[in-house]
Amino acid sequence: MQEQRQVVTVDNSTSKPHNFVFVLLDKFSLLSFASALDSLRIANRMANRELYTWTLSGEGGETVSCSAGTTFKLDADLSELQRDEVILICGGVDVQAATTKRILNWVRREARKGLKIGGLCTAAYTLAKAGLLEGKRATIHWENSDSFSEEFDTVELTKSVFQVDGNRMTTAGGTSSIDLMLKIIAEDYGEDLANAVADQMIYSSIRTDQDTQRLSTPTRIGVRHPKLSQVILMMEKNIEEPISPSILAKDVGMSTRQLERLFRRYLSRSPKRYYMELRLHKARNLLMQTDMSVINVALACGFASPSHFSKCYRAHYNTTPYRERGAQSGRLSV
Repeated sequence: MQEQRQVVTVDNSTSKPHNFVFVLLDKFSLLSFASALDSLRIANRMANRELYTWTLSGEGGETVSCSAGTTFKLDADLSELQRDEVILICGGVDVQAATTKRILNWVRREARKGLKIGGLCTAAYTLAKAGLLEGKRATIHWENSDSFSEEFDTVELTKSVFQVDGNRMTTAGGTSSIDLMLKIIAEDYGEDLANAVADQMIYSSIRTDQDTQRLSTPTRIGVRHPKLSQVILMMEKNIEEPISPSILAKDVGMSTRQLERLFRRYLSRSPKRYYMELRLHKARNLLMQTDMSVINVALACGFASPSHFSKCYRAHYNTTPYRERGAQSGRLSV
């Protein structure tokens, strides 16, 4: 059966192709990378000419494996680029370990030329570690947001699916790469082409940088009680300095006893217990993703003393924060 497709007429018909250099870090996210790359491929197909070219680059220039274990052959090592090229660094699992000194030195050097540089999924960490996001808005996968905020307090971290600030671009991971690439395609060649690419990808809801990456609180916890959702949101925003259940109840216009009954009914635990679990979850993220001391992790999660923190942590995770940190310390050095 012969393939048929509608060709989209684009402006800038005489312009040369825009080249994207995908820097694949060790254990990069395949979904984030593929979503970005295929957006460019489909744009070429819909325009029936080469609007975009790409190069797969990485440290060593030989091969690199994604987080799913599949190995990719690279086109090039980390090399000198032209000012009109765009760098997209693709992160994934253990981005701290994958962000080596050589990669940092290379991206700093290229940044001095004024290149546009993006970080897909967790690669916002790489850009921030290189000092390229200071004073800028950025986003990162929600699972890494706690550790990122603690380490890079000069970066304005948002919860958006993607963020563009000047010549720096970041995405939250997964399919958010599509949203960023559709924005780039629309800016380069018009909305008609971007919409045609989205249609080809069966991508019916194009998101902007105003869309947040996580499900709403009611959807995430499976409860649609408005006051309960409001209390949980207040808890999530006040981890370092926890708010007492009585104040939480008062802020949403109910008694402490009513709040207790609400949590028992919908979540099978007390407000205090639920709040503790939120704090311990953040603490575990910080222990596993940063080199913060156990004491500083405890303080960042609202524990007045390391001993109380350790006791609560052991009761919930059946191990101590120190053992958790010891298991992870070998993977956190850059």
